[in-house]
Amino acid sequence: MTEIRYPSLEALLAAVRNCRACERHLPLGPRPVLRAEATARILIVGQAPGARVHETGIPWDDPSGERLRTWMGIDKAAFYDASRIAIIPMGYCYPGRGKSGDLPPRRECADLWLNRLLAELPRIELVLLVGQYAQRHFLAARRRPSLTETTRNWQAYAPRYLPLPHPSPRNTPWLKRNPWFEERLLPELRARIRALQAG
Repeated sequence: MTEIRYPSLEALLAAVRNCRACERHLPLGPRPVLRAEATARILIVGQAPGARVHETGIPWDDPSGERLRTWMGIDKAAFYDASRIAIIPMGYCYPGRGKSGDLPPRRECADLWLNRLLAELPRIELVLLVGQYAQRHFLAARRRPSLTETTRNWQAYAPRYLPLPHPSPRNTPWLKRNPWFEERLLPELRARIRALQAG
């Protein structure tokens, strides 16, 4: 089967937003949530939209997003400026609830679309890998046995990748157990963000 070629990033994003590949598995139906422009220099790769983001259609429009913006040291206007920051999660639609939170992102999104999207973002210099699913995909065999160890060894993946835990309020105990994250990693994250935003 011939792979469809899209004439622009805008056309590709339109196709992604119309994707119905896993519709029958989605409890609230498909609503792909992502944003990008070809000029973006920062890419945020999270897990999948939660129920609130599914409702609003705005990525990271929840308490996790508030914490992520605090970590990055930027306000909403800068965060949602797609000409500077692209937001492409591992799964684009809300996957539903499991026993201990949202289900994992569905694999169809990355299989069908991720490489095509990345090819249209040639200026990306920093990729924030938020959570284990993004780290597993992008770091592959370079990933450490746990999210904590991967994040603790963030310098091994610099300058392109920066692994982060998920900023969910549920991870507050993790942040308390790992003070090095706020003491050492966050200042580096904010410095990189400032440099790329200023350029």
